Amino acid sequence: MTRTIAALLGTTIAASTLTAAQAQELNLYSSRHYDTDERLYSDFEELTGITINRIEGNADELIARLAAEGENSPADVFLTVDTSRLARAQEMGLLQPVESEILEERIPANIQAEDNTWFGFSQRARIIFHAAGLENPPQTYLELADPAYEGMICIRSSTNTYNQTLLASIIENHGEDAAREWAAGIVANMARDPQGGDTDQLRGIVSGECEIAVSNSYYFARAIRTEVEGVSGSIEMIDWVWPDQGGNGAHMNLSGGGVAAHAPHPEAAVAFLEYLASDQAQQYFSAGNDEFPAVEGVELAESVAALGEFEADDVNLSAVAQNLGLAQQIFNEVGWE
Repeated sequence: MTRTIAALLGTTIAASTLTAAQAQELNLYSSRHYDTDERLYSDFEELTGITINRIEGNADELIARLAAEGENSPADVFLTVDTSRLARAQEMGLLQPVESEILEERIPANIQAEDNTWFGFSQRARIIFHAAGLENPPQTYLELADPAYEGMICIRSSTNTYNQTLLASIIENHGEDAAREWAAGIVANMARDPQGGDTDQLRGIVSGECEIAVSNSYYFARAIRTEVEGVSGSIEMIDWVWPDQGGNGAHMNLSGGGVAAHAPHPEAAVAFLEYLASDQAQQYFSAGNDEFPAVEGVELAESVAALGEFEADDVNLSAVAQNLGLAQQIFNEVGWE
């Protein structure tokens, strides 16, 4: 068993960790809602003999449940999307620090909490999409606020975690004043009031409601790989820009998780997180859900590779998380619904 897992991870796991974890169960609270994750769970169970009991739901509801359950919570691992949710769980004391050489070695330092309470396991780039043939599309996030693009932009609401983290990263990279000016400029340039999810922003380009949209990369890559209504059949109408190349690089948000503060099976929980950092699991994140692996060197799915090479922003997401409260304040001040 130990040799099998060690080979999978391409590194060494302490035998004591797996021995303690074997023949146990793992209680997973997850807000990831992707059918392709089933392979992650079944392979982990087969490799370790640990049975995964899942409770799935909205991230905010799961965080509230963890808080309400307190020391009596059965949760071992909390999985969710975006830094904002992970940071909130951390701030509320719902996660515990993890000591793992494997996670430290394989997960880049900028996408894990400084206190090791959470780790990113897959990434999504926030990209500028635009109508094919559009002259002079914006090349940076800040350029989206240029008055030249008045009435052209589709983007989600300020309650969306991806937008919150993007603005928090702009605060970190450019300062509060520039971030406030940017948010106000986006509101002035909106083609319509914020509505729907990221796929709906892409549909806005197809329908002609807007000429520019901001969306996570995996929504578009999914439309390349499989049929997405309102996008796949007209995908040639959409082009994209990798933002801030030559500058800070494209903003990356993530999906990640950590060990619950009162985990009844902490050894199994750590073993699961280490499995998520394996090459096999990392390939599932890309092939199954069109995400970018967190671990460098893992092969990309064809749909993800089709987006091309780019420079990513390597800003520390723990630092970005400290700006989330200010980001929401700015959204409110500028009237971004």
